[in-house]
Amino acid sequence: MSMLPKVFVTRRVPPDGLDILRKSGQVQFEMWDSDDPVPRMELLKKVKGCDGILCVLTEKIDAQLLEAAGPNLKVVSTMSVGFDHLSLDELKKREIRVGYTPDVLTDCVAELTVALLLATSRRLIEATHEAKTGGWGTWRTLWLCGHELANSTVGILGLGRIGVAIAERLKPFKVKKFIYTDVTPRPELANMIEAEYVSLDKLAEQSDFLAVCCALTPETHGICNFNLFSKMKKNAIFINTSRGGVVNQEDLYEALSTGLIAGAGLDVTTPEPLPTHHPLYTLKNCVILPHIASASYTTRNAMSALAANNLLAGLRGEPMPKELKL
Repeated sequence: MSMLPKVFVTRRVPPDGLDILRKSGQVQFEMWDSDDPVPRMELLKKVKGCDGILCVLTEKIDAQLLEAAGPNLKVVSTMSVGFDHLSLDELKKREIRVGYTPDVLTDCVAELTVALLLATSRRLIEATHEAKTGGWGTWRTLWLCGHELANSTVGILGLGRIGVAIAERLKPFKVKKFIYTDVTPRPELANMIEAEYVSLDKLAEQSDFLAVCCALTPETHGICNFNLFSKMKKNAIFINTSRGGVVNQEDLYEALSTGLIAGAGLDVTTPEPLPTHHPLYTLKNCVILPHIASASYTTRNAMSALAANNLLAGLRGEPMPKELKL
């Protein structure tokens, strides 16, 4: 029987990460070789006796799973920058180290956020539908008019690496001003994009475009609610590429359907996938994507490689390339 550390990989891993695991010779690993999630009961069986787990954001790493894994578990490496699926208190209590994948997906997520913002504000999905279904008739003065970035104020809720990268990409569109709010002012990052720190209320009131980039925490859960939307401009565009839980979707539907705000673009929802009968799908001014912000070949491979290297370093008892400090 092999004495190598035992690892369970909860989803099919992109080639770069898989090659690292295979060629390392440092672990014996089993992978759930599917693009679909491992059923929960099966997952609880598979992690039993494992030294390490490489997971993705759909797996809840909670007390139940950690109990099922047992005392051998030393490392959890998640192929994500978000960690709201991890029970950090339980992991800390058990002295289990955690690896995650920030930085490598910053550019990809920022690109998608800009694409979603433009698609929403310029009504591209709606326009494509009209062209396909015979709605394209004679030229009309205000038909399918949207809102442009030039001379606008862009607000960022949660200024981190991704928020900065979004602003850097939007600046050439002649944005007039960047504003942001966060738990505390972040002058070093803000100086990079000449952004002004404001309160959440001021962010809502002043933003023509509001991009949500914050982590999902108990403090940010449902922070984008009717109170926020009611303070926004009627021509404002709301974009969320962070986590679905930061938005009260019933309040967003109310805001969009009654004209409180002009439009919304969502790459994340609650739940995921969002049921096809959800009311938000009935709105022409709401663009919904299936959580694809990091979906480029380059980025997904880089994420898998970093997750694999985090796992291996943790099992060796060495510093991880990217460790979440608990």
